[in-house]
Amino acid sequence: MKNSKIYPWVVVALLWGVALLNYMDRQMLSTMKDAMQMDITELQSATNFGRLMAVFLWIYGFMSPVAGMIADRLNRKWLIVGSLFVWSAVTYLMGIADTFQQIFWLRALMGVSEALYIPAGLSLIADYHSGSSRSLAVGIHMTGLYTGQAIGGFGATVAAAFSWHTTFHWFGIIGIAYAVVLMLFLHDKKTEKVKTERPSPGTNQSSLGKGLRVLFTNTAFWVILFYFAASSLPGWATKNWLPTLFAENLNLPMSEAGPISTITIAVSSFIGVLLGGTLSDRWVQKNLRGRVYTGAIGLGMTIPSLLLLGCGHHIVAVVGAGLLFGIGFGIFDANNMPILCQFVSAKQRATAYGVMNMIGVFAGAFITDLLGQWSDGGDLGLGFSMLAIVVAAALCAQLYFLRPKTDNVE
Repeated sequence: MKNSKIYPWVVVALLWGVALLNYMDRQMLSTMKDAMQMDITELQSATNFGRLMAVFLWIYGFMSPVAGMIADRLNRKWLIVGSLFVWSAVTYLMGIADTFQQIFWLRALMGVSEALYIPAGLSLIADYHSGSSRSLAVGIHMTGLYTGQAIGGFGATVAAAFSWHTTFHWFGIIGIAYAVVLMLFLHDKKTEKVKTERPSPGTNQSSLGKGLRVLFTNTAFWVILFYFAASSLPGWATKNWLPTLFAENLNLPMSEAGPISTITIAVSSFIGVLLGGTLSDRWVQKNLRGRVYTGAIGLGMTIPSLLLLGCGHHIVAVVGAGLLFGIGFGIFDANNMPILCQFVSAKQRATAYGVMNMIGVFAGAFITDLLGQWSDGGDLGLGFSMLAIVVAAALCAQLYFLRPKTDNVE
């Protein structure tokens, strides 16, 4: 199977499941706040809840470059399998926890384990798929993230029917079982290279230093870092605070606001990545800036949607804004790794994406904490609207500076 023509798409299918579990396990905590605060009183404070969400992001961010460096040098199959197993075990243990401190440290450990996945997974997909299918493959993989986010939105619903303890237990067990599936069917494309090439420790350290110098002297990479960080602000804001925004602006209980908000974003983002991936793969065949232009179209769509999300108080306006945001962000999201491939060598892509992830997640941790404070002050909607200004600046930088000379830097 590994050498068959369909195996690159089998890899996408296998990693789609991992992406789903990755976001499902992290997302359901944001919708189970009301159920958990009955047993853990510290969660009644939005500031404390913001701290709980932010610690994951800070740890996840610090680990992302390390995860990328590891993925560029080791077997990515076992890195992905190990990552999935650990964060699923952590999810199971969260169902046993009964204090804020226990939840806090388990959330931090989840940040470590989940950070190991994205650089390895996306670089593996990029290696298996050429330019003619790369954006679509990455886009399909991204739909797993959105689907996981949507299923995670039902955390409050499941917790209401059973308990938040049971919800964590079963989602953790599912992830552990899926890790066994990956052990049997997932293969790393560069396995042979890893086995045959065993450089000395000194050579490996020198190669690492040289790779980082090449990466950080690349002007285009700094531009990519900026627009990725700027877009991460609304991206993480919607992941962590959109259920609360829907509940406040539409006067809904969290058991209803959670599924509505997460499904709205997930379904529209699903459409967006498929549109963005297909359009980008076709446009780049005629114009090397096709991927950049496609990503810019998606990013531009999020600007009016953020304004409407923050100011809207009618279900049609708010849900419509969520749909527009999801489509736009999906188009943008499908092209991040493909655009990176136009400026960064295949030998450094996981490291580069790890650094991008770190910067984006740090931006997300900052906005998650800040929105927690604004939520306590009644200004959550205003915070969402102000993010449109930052996105507009990122859009201008993307269009002006990113001018690729090839679709795939070897």
